Amino acid sequence: MSVRESFNPESYELDKNFRLTRFAELKGTGCKVTNADTLKYFIKRDFLYEGIGMDTCVIPLRHGGLSLVQTTDYIYPIVDDPYMMGRIACANVLSDLYAMGVTECDNMLMLLGVSNKMSEKERDKVMPLIIQGFKDASEEAGTSVTGGQTVLNPWVVMGGVATTVCQPNEFIMPDNAVPGDVLVLTKPLGTQVAVAVHQWLDIPEKWNKIKLVVTQEDVELAYHEAMMNMARLNRTAAGLMHTFNAHAATDITGFGILGHAQTLARQQRSEVSFVIHNLPVLAKMAAVSKACGNMFGLMHGTCPETSGGLLICLPREQAARFCAEIKSPKYGEGHQAWIIGIVEKGNRTARIIDKPRIIEVAPQAATQNVNPTPGATS
Repeated sequence: MSVRESFNPESYELDKNFRLTRFAELKGTGCKVTNADTLKYFIKRDFLYEGIGMDTCVIPLRHGGLSLVQTTDYIYPIVDDPYMMGRIACANVLSDLYAMGVTECDNMLMLLGVSNKMSEKERDKVMPLIIQGFKDASEEAGTSVTGGQTVLNPWVVMGGVATTVCQPNEFIMPDNAVPGDVLVLTKPLGTQVAVAVHQWLDIPEKWNKIKLVVTQEDVELAYHEAMMNMARLNRTAAGLMHTFNAHAATDITGFGILGHAQTLARQQRSEVSFVIHNLPVLAKMAAVSKACGNMFGLMHGTCPETSGGLLICLPREQAARFCAEIKSPKYGEGHQAWIIGIVEKGNRTARIIDKPRIIEVAPQAATQNVNPTPGATS
């Protein structure tokens, strides 16, 4: 996908000040229930329902040797382009399957909350674009949307359900990391910072806090790069997990890289711990985070991401080859990966070293046009 042209509300006969992100009040960790509370809610009579805490449920079927792999997720708008927001919502749902090494999705449902604060004209223009983006991303993933649920809601909500039936060799359980493995990440961090500071361009008191460390052009580039990364499927990485014998993986979303690394570490059969040394971050966003007093938690690994990359435990001898292979032109433009840490003997914890190396990730050149024709909803 190419860097998409800025969404222009007037092209869709909307007010020039229309902002999709104003139809939700919480983003990132602000709308997440903690892992500890989630687990607490599902404990009954000292029994923990199997699969809680994993990215998907894996349910053995009655019919020999097959398992149902299923996940659901939803998010609120974080970018103002409705079409790209639809693509991001779809990619975010599918990432839970991809974190299990599943590359084929049999069916998707779409969940859509239409804001009752929108005018009828805004709904008629914006909702078809969101649906089109979701549909296009599902088709890119080789699946289709066959139904779902649409409701009126105070906030715009976008998400869905992804379902597939797998043979045992088609998924990778996320619990086999061993000492000596390395940690690989397949998308840069900093999306939450990028979308937040892009909104600050219209808020002088906030922009004045960071304008000495970043230019408006830097912010625009980071915002578009974040949007394209969030909309990019993790399907290629999921396929390469099989090729390079991955031992475990998770996708990085609302709890930040450290939160998801800790959850993954707790699931391991072996007594291991994860240590993160490197943080790949969208260009200039580390400086912005520092200028804000680390209010985003980016350097501490607690900054939420949306539709982030996969964090994969790979054998040391395979990791560099994985990182080289995912950049191959045969998989399209934009795929990247970095070795960011190690798996060592430990007590199923994860941590980031005191002074991690920050890898500034420059915006990617792109070739594919993802702009829909204004008004197209097919």
